[in-house]
Amino acid sequence: MKNLLIVLCCLLISCKTTEHLNTTDFTTICNPMDLSYRFGMEEPSRREAADASIVWFKDRYYMFVSKSGGYWHSKNLADWIFIETTEIPVEEYAPTAIAIDDTLYFLGSSNDLSTLYKSVDPLAGTWQVAVEELDMPVWDPAFFLDDDKRLYLYWGCSDVNPLYGVEVDYHNYFAFMGDPVALVYAQPERYGWEVPGDYNELINQAPWIEGAWVNKINGIYYFQYSAPGTEYKSYADGVYVSENPLGPFTYQPHNPFVYKPEGFAAGAGHGSTIEDQYGNFWHVGTITISMKQVFERRLGLHPVFFDDDGMMYSITRFGDYPLIIPNHKVYSHDELFPGWMLLSYNKPVEVSSSYEGHPSSKMTDEDIRTYWAAESGGNNEYAIIDLQELYDVYAIQLNFAEHNTNIFGRQPGLFHQYTVEYSLDGETWNMLIDKSENKSDNTHDYTQLPRKVNCRFLRINNIRVPDGQFALSGFRVFGKGFGDKPLEVNRLEVTRNVEDRRRVHLSWQASDGAIGYNINFGIDPDKMYHHYQVYDLTSLDINSLAIDSEYWFTIESFNENGITESSLLVGPK
Repeated sequence: MKNLLIVLCCLLISCKTTEHLNTTDFTTICNPMDLSYRFGMEEPSRREAADASIVWFKDRYYMFVSKSGGYWHSKNLADWIFIETTEIPVEEYAPTAIAIDDTLYFLGSSNDLSTLYKSVDPLAGTWQVAVEELDMPVWDPAFFLDDDKRLYLYWGCSDVNPLYGVEVDYHNYFAFMGDPVALVYAQPERYGWEVPGDYNELINQAPWIEGAWVNKINGIYYFQYSAPGTEYKSYADGVYVSENPLGPFTYQPHNPFVYKPEGFAAGAGHGSTIEDQYGNFWHVGTITISMKQVFERRLGLHPVFFDDDGMMYSITRFGDYPLIIPNHKVYSHDELFPGWMLLSYNKPVEVSSSYEGHPSSKMTDEDIRTYWAAESGGNNEYAIIDLQELYDVYAIQLNFAEHNTNIFGRQPGLFHQYTVEYSLDGETWNMLIDKSENKSDNTHDYTQLPRKVNCRFLRINNIRVPDGQFALSGFRVFGKGFGDKPLEVNRLEVTRNVEDRRRVHLSWQASDGAIGYNINFGIDPDKMYHHYQVYDLTSLDINSLAIDSEYWFTIESFNENGITESSLLVGPK
């Protein structure tokens, strides 16, 4: 970082820049979360992480994730440090954790034997068995400790069975206190978002409901669950509410409460919702790639709010653009979005080489499932983006696709080394990011620049890959332009399917200058909590509605220079 600051200061003398804004006063993240995602243990070689549980314990956050070879800790939700351990079953799916007094407890998923572990020093990676065997094996478990210190266990993962809950006695080896209670059943015939498919289109297929999690806010228990399946872009978390920890629970009118069905990082299901040290709520969920293998997944972090009616909702609008992690209490998404727009979408790219079937255009198409691959992993491989205009660049996210790797598990020496340079004219280049000696294994490498840099061209030079060929699913550049925002969308037509009210068709008039649109919709004009982001489209089918609810819709256009809201409000539908 020190060398980078020196380089940037020197460049002020030698090349044209605009007024530089110091961005070190706040920290941003960009989904997918910037972590050391582990390679799976079996073929095909691919990375995965999903089903995260985050807890606060002894002045820091701990995050436990499916099949990751360990767990992470963080002081700020932005910078995560990995702890590798063999003292807990880190190869189990969907683990959970709970802090009780001075002890942290860990429980993974199992169909045979559920063993509970404990630690007073998880930072050291030391654990021991707390309970050899719970009263019954549980899959996708989640603990909830109530204000009165009574403890509850929830679980379930099935396309047939419901989700369950039971009170447990942690003073008596976590024994079940009574019989498990069935709490939530899938109802895809009523709730379109529970229907399987990337676009909730597989109406004859049963969904998987899973990933229970409970929060208590102002005396109300929010029982969260996931549907329709981890491999779908539509993967989301819904919520039921009750005044009792074991119900009965009532379906919240606004659902799913966190929903990210499109964009670069799609999917937000099977996660956990936590309150940070400033009173803000966050949900970490699962992002789907599911191309090399169905469980090829990542993690995403989204803000959560509760409105005056107690409605739980998350704003995923621009949910894979930079987002501020605050050091104070915030009350709206507007306080978290820095206004840095995507500058790289569909911009032309020059590359050193391209492997068959993976052209250069795939690194700027905003699809994490497609990627450019060079012919080799050598230090002669590079990619140059022409932004086509001068922009102020604030942040860069490099998403490495790792083509033709043969890596399994965590191994020494797994890291990318590269440099990123910038230029005004494509001829004279200056260093922007120097990771030529990097030893950190981060495959969605996000860099918030210490100062904005004005440029037109950006070049990444490969130095080293962990294995295989140099490949990028996204060379994503964020910042601000100096031109006009797109025109307002002045026509939006919405047609609800009368035979299947889970479905709605939208069409709109293209906005001059727009690269994309956000469809914002909800169950009330004051509760437009759902967001559906698209690029280069003027029509859309949304199949995630509840048959008994009415909806209102509006649309905004955006480009590199900003966002233009529309005065159109269509509804009820």
